[in-house]
Amino acid sequence: MAETKQNPIEHNVDAPGQKITEKKRKKREKNLIFYPLGTVGRDMMYFLFNNCILTYILFTKQLTHEQLLAITGIMVAARIFDALNDPIMGNIIERTHTKWGKFKPWLLIGVMSTSVVIYLAFNTKLQGWPFIIFFGIIYFAYSITYTMHDISYWGMIPALSRDADLRNQYTSRATFFAGIGSTLASVLIPIFTTGDKAIGGSAGTAYGVIALVIAILGPLFMLFTLFGVKEHRGDDMEKKMTLNFRRILRTIIQNDQLRWMILIFLLQQIANSLVFGGIGSSFIYFRYGYEGGLYSIFSMIGVAATAVLMLVYPALSRKTSRKKLMSGGMLMVVIGSVLELVSGMFMPADSISFVVITLGYMIVNLGLYTFYLIMMISIINTVEYNQLKTGHRNEAIITSMRPLLTKMGSAIVVAITSLTYLLFSVTEKTNQISSFEQQAELGQITDAARMEGINGVIASVNASQTNGLLLAMVIIPLVFGFISYLLYQKHYKLDEATYEDICRQLEEKAGNE
Repeated sequence: MAETKQNPIEHNVDAPGQKITEKKRKKREKNLIFYPLGTVGRDMMYFLFNNCILTYILFTKQLTHEQLLAITGIMVAARIFDALNDPIMGNIIERTHTKWGKFKPWLLIGVMSTSVVIYLAFNTKLQGWPFIIFFGIIYFAYSITYTMHDISYWGMIPALSRDADLRNQYTSRATFFAGIGSTLASVLIPIFTTGDKAIGGSAGTAYGVIALVIAILGPLFMLFTLFGVKEHRGDDMEKKMTLNFRRILRTIIQNDQLRWMILIFLLQQIANSLVFGGIGSSFIYFRYGYEGGLYSIFSMIGVAATAVLMLVYPALSRKTSRKKLMSGGMLMVVIGSVLELVSGMFMPADSISFVVITLGYMIVNLGLYTFYLIMMISIINTVEYNQLKTGHRNEAIITSMRPLLTKMGSAIVVAITSLTYLLFSVTEKTNQISSFEQQAELGQITDAARMEGINGVIASVNASQTNGLLLAMVIIPLVFGFISYLLYQKHYKLDEATYEDICRQLEEKAGNE
């Protein structure tokens, strides 16, 4: 067995307040660069598979209602499985002991296998039920492979430093670069897969090429983390708390504030993810034309607004209480929703209407992202509440709620999206569009004929279908956001003053022991 004892100075090099050598300072700076770079390609893969797979299927495959329901069932089941698989994968990683550490082997295995899965998912000619069977296998494979490197990547942060400020830097930089990856994907993928700019003259060919490119970029970016990052391994042989469902359930039952935050955060995630789940792109294409650039502008402006909020939120939170900020966020959601409805239902489908609905979506996104930032902090603050109430912090369990709830929310979004498509007969139009896409991919018609046929399909979309999509993408987030707002205001008790009092009590208790 490898020697696990370490020089105290070496082992605690990043402990708070400790002096470090020039060599260690350079190592820290190198980690701060190469660790966040590793996630750019990962998040491009995440966006392609999670946000584009249903759109890819709708516009490249012929689907009956039964087949769409089957796809929905597969996606919902796989995302629930993915959420429950997180603690299992975390335990496997904790028990991994190699000369490369416990994280890097799973980073490499996970990102390489995910690349293969993504390439296969978007490069199949199968149709009908054979495609449904293939899709079921590939979707569960993605759930397993992506979890391998996702849990490993974010779990590496505690091994990079023991200093809280430095950990915050790793987290914020990684989040920023993750945003770069997902934003690039959200802007470029629609442009080069939809309309007359589609690579290869068809959506099927375009998605296949883009999947290949992203499948290569994912591992390439991960090389920065694999070869450029040095983590501390002194804790690798230490006994860690095992996350199991019984311990998770007991923590939730004992912590009433965590229970409320689980419900509130789940509602917020559904509200925040519905537009990106596919309804938004279908609405934009049906109302304003089958051009990916339009949806790219629509989504990019909405995402850009949240990036600005991320920068100014710390200053806002120092001057205003979280509950007041949430009230402001709710007001933005209402104002933005009104703009979206006015544009979509009472204005002609022209450039002015597009500007108004994009502005409305940006304002809604600002409000919902305000919710998100507040809820992230609110969930974390239940750690000290849990410690005061039960004597145990259970940080790992409480912090694991965010990714679990995000995945559970995405499963519900898939179900809502598919039901919306069935309710308003969206697949009747997408099947016609996919027929032209398939003919172009096989070389049976020219690109000009493809676009002429698709534009004819778009022109035949009736008002009830576009209005149905609009109401789903506006009213559902508004209602779910409002319910989460009301529950937070009424049931979440850990405001700033209460939290400070809890911390004071914990300090007094520790001083008396």
